[in-house]
Order: sequence, then structure tokens, then C-alpha cells
Amino acid sequence: MDKLGIAQLPILDDPKPLALSDPHALTYVQTSSPDSSPPLSSIHEYPRVNDKYAHNGCRREPDQNSEFYSKSLADAEWAVEPSHKCNGGLRNAVWAAHENGTLQDRTWVGTLGIPTDLLEDTPQRTDIEDKLGTEFDSLVVYVKDSDFNGHYSHYCKQIPDNSKSKAYEDHSWIYYVKVNQAFADTIVRNYKRGDVIWVHDYHLLLVPTMVRKKLPDAQIGFFLHVAFPSSEVFRCLAVRKQLLEGLLGSNLIGFQTEEYGRHFLQTCNRLLCVEATNKGVQLEDRFVDVATLPIGIDPNSLSSTREGAAVEEWIRVIKERYRGKQLIVARDKLDHVRGVRQKMLSYELFLNKYPEWKDKAVLIQVVTSTTEQAELAATVSDIVTRVNSTHATLAHQPLIFLKQDISFAQYLALLTVADCLMITSQREGMNLTSHEFVFCQDGKLADNKHGPLILSEFTGSASLFGGAEISVSPWDYHQCADAIKAAVEMKPEERELRWRKLYEVVMHHTGAHWLNAYTNTLSKVWNEQQARGTISIPRLSVNVLGDMYKRSRHRLFILDYEGTLAPWGSPTSIILTSPQRTLDVLNDILLDERNVVYVMSGRRPEELDRLFRRVPSLGLIAENGCFIKEFGSDEWIEMVGAGEVNNWKKSVIGIIDYYRERTPGAWVEHRHCSILYHYKNAEDIQSAARQAGDCANHINDSCESQRVHAIPVDGAVLVESMDWSKGTAASQVLGCLKKKKGQMPDFLMVAGDDREDEPIFRWANALGKSKAVENVTTVSVGSRNTEAMATLTQGVTGVLSALQKLATLS
Repeated sequence: MDKLGIAQLPILDDPKPLALSDPHALTYVQTSSPDSSPPLSSIHEYPRVNDKYAHNGCRREPDQNSEFYSKSLADAEWAVEPSHKCNGGLRNAVWAAHENGTLQDRTWVGTLGIPTDLLEDTPQRTDIEDKLGTEFDSLVVYVKDSDFNGHYSHYCKQIPDNSKSKAYEDHSWIYYVKVNQAFADTIVRNYKRGDVIWVHDYHLLLVPTMVRKKLPDAQIGFFLHVAFPSSEVFRCLAVRKQLLEGLLGSNLIGFQTEEYGRHFLQTCNRLLCVEATNKGVQLEDRFVDVATLPIGIDPNSLSSTREGAAVEEWIRVIKERYRGKQLIVARDKLDHVRGVRQKMLSYELFLNKYPEWKDKAVLIQVVTSTTEQAELAATVSDIVTRVNSTHATLAHQPLIFLKQDISFAQYLALLTVADCLMITSQREGMNLTSHEFVFCQDGKLADNKHGPLILSEFTGSASLFGGAEISVSPWDYHQCADAIKAAVEMKPEERELRWRKLYEVVMHHTGAHWLNAYTNTLSKVWNEQQARGTISIPRLSVNVLGDMYKRSRHRLFILDYEGTLAPWGSPTSIILTSPQRTLDVLNDILLDERNVVYVMSGRRPEELDRLFRRVPSLGLIAENGCFIKEFGSDEWIEMVGAGEVNNWKKSVIGIIDYYRERTPGAWVEHRHCSILYHYKNAEDIQSAARQAGDCANHINDSCESQRVHAIPVDGAVLVESMDWSKGTAASQVLGCLKKKKGQMPDFLMVAGDDREDEPIFRWANALGKSKAVENVTTVSVGSRNTEAMATLTQGVTGVLSALQKLATLS
């Protein structure tokens, strides 16, 4: 790749210091003034700014003694300072890949993280932009201070905790859109053909589609570092569809765990009523891949950093200060999601429940800077005060609470000498603090080693560690208290066994491994999607097809019916007839004894018998592969047992009836092996579509173990078995043909027009690629995203004309 453009809010590049892995805090371009501040936590503070400064968008009322406001900004000195307050996991992964040579060129895209309105029309703005571009491979996104504050402090940081509230819809959502558009515009303005665009995290969910509109062929990836909620939670957002559609501008969407990816797929299926498979989301014009790729740490940089003199000195100080104590450590943001309150209450219960440990255990809780949540901070402070007032002595304090971040050297020293790490997040992506703890517990720098890890089951890391951690629910205080006791009393043999399992995972899922896996997957899926795109698939050349036809001696045609051989008809029609031209063309093809023709359809066997009774020797595939009538036979072969079908139908029909009763105008079509829930003629089509999405999601959740899935189709939801498709039926047909004829055909043509034909396209293409069949042609009718080798845009007429020409060649 020529360039990897990494858009993330906000981040700057620095090749040397190792960043803390977990915090998603701000990065600053520092001026020489002490008063350059991050944005205020509330956009409601803007009206209180003095009128003198209001037009400049200042974030607070200026101090008369402040150098920042008293001297001309045009004369202010400034410098770019490295900052650890960023997405350290991403930054470390990029540098690890750069150092080992797998990532040669990269450009960061981000905001400065400081008030910038006062930089407008000053030389500094251009100078900063130039310096960051030339020396730090960074593109600056300038946004108004009010836009940034509304976007970051309000929509990003408050709406997720108040998902049912519309209080900020008008004055924070609009800022979220503006900031996303500013990022998209910067990316588009600087894009060069061949660049790879990689967007990160929930701050920029709209960017992929915004960029896609301007750069339709760009390679765009997105990675969500935090958890993706279930559809029940996500649907509460007022702008849920806009966020999903923004994400779906990507070629590849990455998640930390399979659970988060599954939540996303279910949400798309439910809210957008699109087909979601295990691989991704099928849209009308393209496919969006979804992958699970957990991020990790950079062990090499971490190892070199912790060998420094500062770390060694802090290890000595901490060991001396807490000699003879069992040291339980924790480092979190002070917000509701990180579960600090739950941890404090659990530790208090541990001391009360197991008083023999009150003079032997110490919990050191470090809380990092975050958007101030006064009520939570006050609650936690009360718990800390209560614990220490109850259990502290002149010689011992059981709970050390540091409401400030610590230096990286102190942090590594703390992880190295700890006897246990405790993480009680209520919901989190990868908790890389746990990975760093495991790495630091190798015993190389301290006698303490192989410390147990107490880890919330709601973190993404818990899905990687396979039970080697002590798993807890942060809501179960007794379980957490017992986990602390188990950790501090664990035998050395068990500690080492658990640690080795954890260490193996940490060293495999490194940051560099994650970055390489993601970029390689993105490149692969982009190439596949480009090959399936409508502009990439050539039109069918009837002349070339005719040459292949003439060269062959044993030919097999598998043709879809409605939309391919005949226009779509009403499934409720009592009298089923096929157009005369269709029947004539099929009969003409079959006049050549070297030809075998099968027609496939979602209709029932008895319907196909009536449709094609005037075409002798025609093979038929009914209900998308559940029934097969071999060519020259009058008997139908049932591929699926009636008992098996009846079992899952009992489960499904109750779910469908629930939604049908709530959707006037909807009705249910029962087939032998499938069910169609039609809502196209519903009185309220928008409400019906939402209900249909819920219905499909409900069926997929409830009936997956029965190997049944619900697929949104045009104006309906199709419920059918996962184990049978047109592809499996075609494989059966080919086996039967080989048995009867004694050899494989040397010509295969498959034609279809919708998503249900994609499995048979894949099957046929694989036969051609492996040369099992010499001449293979797969044709998609119409203009859409497909795996077929060619398209026919003339519709049914084009298909019949092509077949008619082949018939004349016989």
C-alpha cells in the first residue's frame, strides 16, 4: 500500500515514547502559555463567556493575568509536545508495525485538541499545519471550538450513557455531524489513488459514508475500539439509522470480539432490514465485510521502556513502602462504564467479610482524567473515606485512591510489583492494562511474579483469555470480594499455570499482529468487493458464449425462473402460466440431446409442475434446493425430511404471527420447506419494515440452533434452512448427471437475478477455477453487486435471446 491514512480523534504522531494503551483522552499541541486549555465539559458554558471574547469562541472567561489572552497570538511561541493521552493501543501498534518494516508509510488525521478559534487568520495556524505535516506525518482537521465541544464532550461522552434521551439531539448531534464532515473533507482533499483510509472509534462513525460519497472506489476501513451494544440498546438512539449507514460506507468494519460483531450484524438486520451473514452485511449495491480482530500491546517497546532507571527506582520505592502487604492495583477512568464504584464496594465487602486481611491487603486505585462526573466522583470519594475511616490504622491504610494520573514509569513499576490486578468494567473493548500487567509479571525485574488477574466478564479481553483469568461480574459484589480473596491466597503453582496461559495470549495478540491482520484483511476484502462491483463485472458476450457452446459436447444449464426466464409474477396467482416464448426457448435448447436443463425457483414443486408441464425432460429445483426433479424423471426427491421441517416451523410460525398481527396488510405464505412473511402491501410500509426487521432478528436469535435463518428479501422475510440452498441442489444435480452420463459436463451455464442465486454462482465459479468443468459461465441478470462472472442488463429478454442463439448453433 502507498499510504495508510489513520483518522482518529484526536491523535498525533511521536516515534519514541510508548503511550499508555487504554485511555481515549485528548492530545495537545502546547503553546508556551499555561492557559491553553482543553475544551470545557459543557457547551452550555459558552453563553457565559464575556462578549469581548465570545466571537472568538473562547472556552472560559479569561483571567486578566493570563498571558494567553494578554499577548498577541501572532507573537506567541509554540512547540509540538509528545503526549501519552491518546489511543495508546492504536499508536503503539502503528509504531510497532513501522519499526518491524510491515508498515512503511502512514499519515495521521486529527484535531489539535486545544482551542483553535483564536488561531484563525494568524500565521501560527499555517505554521502548525505545515510543521505537523512535514515533521510528524499528520494532517490537521480544524473545527470550531463550539463544534468540537458539542461533538466530543456532549454527543460522544454523554449520549451513550443516556441512550433514550433526546436532550442533546439538536445541539450536539449537529456538531457531531459537522466534525465528522470536517474529517471527511480533509481526507478527501488529501487523498491520492492507492491510499488506504482507516477510521477509528465511535467519534467518527459517519466518516466512512461521507468519504465514500466523494471517493466511491476508495479502500476504507473502520475499527471500533469500544464495545458495540445490543440492538435493544442501539435502537434507543434517535439517529440510529444515520450511524449505521455511516459505518456501512466502509469496506471492512472491525470489532474487538465476536460478540460485538454479532451485535452489529443483528442491529443492521433489525433496524435497516438488510441481509446480514456471518461474514458481513449485504447491501443492494455492495457487500460490507465484518471481522473480529482484537488489538494488543507492543511487547518490544514495553520491554525496553520498563528497563529504564526511573522504573527501577519506582519498583524499589513501592516495594519498600508496601513491604509485607498484598498489593492489589487498578487503573481506570472515573466514569460509570469503568466500574470504579463497584470495585470500591467490592473491596469494602472483602475487608468486612474477611477481616484477617484488613491489615495485610492494600488496594491502590489510580483514576485518570476524564470528563468530570461530579455525582460519581462524590460517591466514590464517600466509599473511599468510609473504608479508610473504618479499617485504617496509624501504620496501615487499606485503600490508596489517587485521583490523578501517574507517570508511565510509576505505572510500569506498579504493574511489576503488584500481587493482583483488578478490573471491573461494566462494558469495554480490549482492556490493554490487563495485557500490560500480564507482560510485567514475568518476574524479571521483581520478586513478585505471576500475579492473578481479576477481570470483568464484560471486557473484550475476557473473551481471549479462556478462563485463565479470575472472571467476575462487577455487579456481584460477593463474587468480586471472593475473587480478591482467591487471588491473594492463590498457590504459586496455580498462579504460574494461569499466568503462562495469559502470557501466551498476550504475546500472540500483539498490536503489530492486529494491525497487519487488519490491513491484510482490508486489502483482501476490497479486492473481492471490487471484483463483485457492477462496474467491474463485464457484460455477457453472447459470441464468446456461443464459441464455448460449440466446442463442448456435454452441456448443463441451471437457470433461475422468475426474474431470469420470466418476469416476476404474483405468488398468490391461482392460475400459473409461463410465457410462451420461455417454453419455446427451453424446448429448443432441449432438442439437442447433449443439453441438460434445470430450472430453479423458490416456488413449490406442484407449482413448477404446472408451469413446465409442456417441457418434457426438463429438470426442476423447487423451494431453493429443498426439492429436486431429475431430468427425464417424473418423481420429486425431497432433500429435507418433513419431520425436521415441521419441528422448526412450529417455532417460527409463532414468532411470525406475533408480528403479522401487529402489521395490517401483512400475510404469510407457507411452502413445504420455507415460510415467506410478506409485508409489501402493508398499510404503513415504514412501520411494517421495522417490524419485519425485528421479526427476522427474533427468528435468527431464537432458531439458530435449529439451523434456520431469516433473510430480508424484497418486501418480505424468507425463513428457510441454512443447510439447503440452490448451491447444494446444484451439487446434487451434478453428481446425478455424472452418474447417468458417466462423465462430467464440459459446459456449465448458470443464470439468476437475486441474492438467493449467489450460492450457486459461488459453486459454479469454483468448478471453473479448479477446471473440474472446462467452460463455466455465471450470469447475473440486471445491475447489482454479485459474484457472477458476467451480467445481462437487458433482463428476461436478454436471457431468452442468448439462449435462443445457442439453440440455433446446435
